[in-house]
Amino acid sequence: IRDEIVNDTEKKTGRNLGISPVPINLRIFSPNVLTLTLVDLPGLTKVPVGDQPKDIERQIREMIMAYITKPNAIILAVTAANTDLANSDGLKLARDVDPDGARTIGVLTKVDLMDKGTDVIDILAGRVIPLRLGYVPVVNRGQKDIETKRTITSALDNERSFFEGHHSYQSKAQYCGTPFLARKLNLLLMHHIKITLPEIKANIAAKLAKNRAELEHLGDPLTDAAGQAANTTLSIITEFCTGFCKALEGQSADLSTLELSGGARISFVFHEIFTNGIKAVDPLEHIKDSDIRTILYNSSGSSPSLFVATSAFEVIVRQQIKRLEDPSLKCVAMTYDELVRIVNQLLNKPTFKRFPQLRDQFNTVVITFLKNATLPTNQLVQDMVAMEQCYVNTGHPDFVNGNRAMAIVNERMHPPKSGPAPAVANGRASVGAGERSLDEEMNLPKDTGFFGSFWQGGKKKRGAVMEPPPPVLKASGTLSEREQQETEVIKLLIQSYFNIVKRTTIDMVPKSIMLKLVMHAKENLQRELLKEL
Repeated sequence: IRDEIVNDTEKKTGRNLGISPVPINLRIFSPNVLTLTLVDLPGLTKVPVGDQPKDIERQIREMIMAYITKPNAIILAVTAANTDLANSDGLKLARDVDPDGARTIGVLTKVDLMDKGTDVIDILAGRVIPLRLGYVPVVNRGQKDIETKRTITSALDNERSFFEGHHSYQSKAQYCGTPFLARKLNLLLMHHIKITLPEIKANIAAKLAKNRAELEHLGDPLTDAAGQAANTTLSIITEFCTGFCKALEGQSADLSTLELSGGARISFVFHEIFTNGIKAVDPLEHIKDSDIRTILYNSSGSSPSLFVATSAFEVIVRQQIKRLEDPSLKCVAMTYDELVRIVNQLLNKPTFKRFPQLRDQFNTVVITFLKNATLPTNQLVQDMVAMEQCYVNTGHPDFVNGNRAMAIVNERMHPPKSGPAPAVANGRASVGAGERSLDEEMNLPKDTGFFGSFWQGGKKKRGAVMEPPPPVLKASGTLSEREQQETEVIKLLIQSYFNIVKRTTIDMVPKSIMLKLVMHAKENLQRELLKEL
C-alpha cells in the first residue's frame, strides 16, 4: 500500500517533495479493516524545500481548509505529545472551523518519547484544551523503524505493550492506541449515518420523484428507431403548432395572471406602441412657414397663381406621408419579435428536453420561416405608404376643402367685429370716393411687389438701374398678410389630410401584418415543419 501511494505521488508531483491538490483515491478491501473513509492531509510546512513553491504554507492551508470546513467532516487534529499543546497547528485550524470542538478528535503521537515522569493524563481528561470527542494517544513507528521496515503488526504489538506496561496508562490501556482510534472513528461514522440517514432518504425521495416526473414528461423509449421516430416527430410538430395557435388566440392552458403573453402582447404592440407612435408624428414638426412660402412660389411657376396652389399642398403632404413608413416597419419587426418569443416559450417545454437536436432543428426552421414571412409583410406595408403618397384624395369626406380652410383662416386672422356691415355693391365692398393705386388694385401692401417680403435684398429708388437676381434666392424677412394667409391655409390642409392618413395607417398596417405574417404563420407553419423535418 505504501509503495502504491509513493508511486502515485511521484507521478503527480515528481521525486523532489512537490505538492499537489489533486487527491489520490485508494480503496482498500480487507477483513482486517473497518468501514471508514479517511482523508490524509499533508502537515503544515513552514519553509519550502526541494521543488516546493515559495507560498507552500498558504497552498497547504487552503488545501486543508477546503476539507475541514465541510460540516460533515470529522477532524483528526494530530499533535506530538512531547510539545506544547497550545502551539498545535492542527488544533488551531480545527478551532477556526469547529469552535465548539463538536467534530474534532485530538490524536496525540510520540507518547513514548515524552520526558521521564511526564504523561498526557491531564490532556486526556480535558483539563488543558477540552474536545467534545476527546483525545486518543498513539505510538507510531519511528524513522528508524520505517528504515528497517518494521511491520505494522509488530508496531501495533509494541504500541499495546507500551500502554499496558506504562504506570500512567495501564488502567486506561483499552482507550489508547491505534485500534481504539479506528473503532472510535467507525462508531462516530455509524452514529453520524444514523443521524443523517432520514435527511438523506428524504433528499433521495425528492430527487427520485422529480426525476420520475421528468421521465414521464419525456415519454416512452423509442424501440423501433425508424417508424417510431417518424411518429414521434409528427406528434411533436402537431403539438408545437397547436400550442403556437393557442398562444396567439389566448387559449393556452398556462395563461399567466402576472403579465401579458402570446397574442395579447401583439395586440399591445398594435394598439398601444404603434398607435401612439403614429399619433405622435407631427406633419408640421420639421416645416417652417418660410419653407411653405418657398414651395408656394415654386409651385406657381412663371405665372403668379390666383389661388392657393394645390401642387404645393401635395408636395408637402407626400413628404410627410413618407415619415409613416419607418414606424410601420418597426411594428412589423416588433410583431416578429413577439412571435419568436412564443416559439422560444414552446421550445422550452419538457418535450424538447428529450430531443435537444430536434429542438435546434425546430428553432432553425421556424425562425427561417418567420424571417422569410417578414419580407412580403414589409413590402405590403411599404406599398400601403406608397399608395397614400401616390394619390392624395382631396375628395375624402373628412377632408377640410380649400374654401372651408380659407374661411377658417380668415376667421382666425380677422375675427368679426361688432357694428354695421359695410355696404356691398356688385359683389364688392364699397370703398368710397377716390382712385386706388396699382398696389391697391392688386390687393398688395404699398411699396411691395407680388413676392411681398419674400426677399428683402434692399429696395432701390424708382428709376434706378435694374440688377439681375442673385444666384440663390431664399426666403427672408417676415411674411406679408397674403403670404401669412396662404401659409396658414396650407398648414390647415396638411394637418387635416395627414390626420386622415394616420387613421388609415393605424387601421391598415396591423391588418396587413396579421394577414402576411401572423395568419400566414398559423396556416403554413405546420406544413413547413413537415416538409423540413
